[in-house]
Amino acid sequence: MKSYLANGLFSIGDRLVNELIAKEVRKEIEGIELYVPQENDAINDKNSFADSVTIAGADMDRLEESDFLIAVIDGIEIDSGVAAEIGAFYMTGKPIFALYSDVRQLGRDNSKKIEILLKDGTENQFMYRNLFVIGLIKKSKGGIYTSIEELVKVVKSTI
Repeated sequence: MKSYLANGLFSIGDRLVNELIAKEVRKEIEGIELYVPQENDAINDKNSFADSVTIAGADMDRLEESDFLIAVIDGIEIDSGVAAEIGAFYMTGKPIFALYSDVRQLGRDNSKKIEILLKDGTENQFMYRNLFVIGLIKKSKGGIYTSIEELVKVVKSTI
């Protein structure tokens, strides 16, 4: 079983999240071959050099051979590379499992948050995610999960 972990990889926060997800997936899913781009020094050691064609080729090869995609969709906006990976992977017809852990999802049943949003659109207490990308994840028969533990549990039970 092969999988690909899509997330940003340039900040310490993203790199730590990637390490946490990879550790849990590898621990919980026996025999998984998880590709984590930040672990591929041939294209992501920034002291070295890899051009855009080399990077795209290396990552696309791994996407094409993966059985499912794990994508982190946190951040101010979905990382542009992650959005591209989701779009490319969707074309395989295989499931996409996304992690969206932003705490601003909480309180969706809080009537005060809804009331203020209806009165003043600038008082949005929630986060927006690109609906095209969200639609691809949902259409892939994967899903969107709010914690690493929940994500790994669902992936493990699905595959």
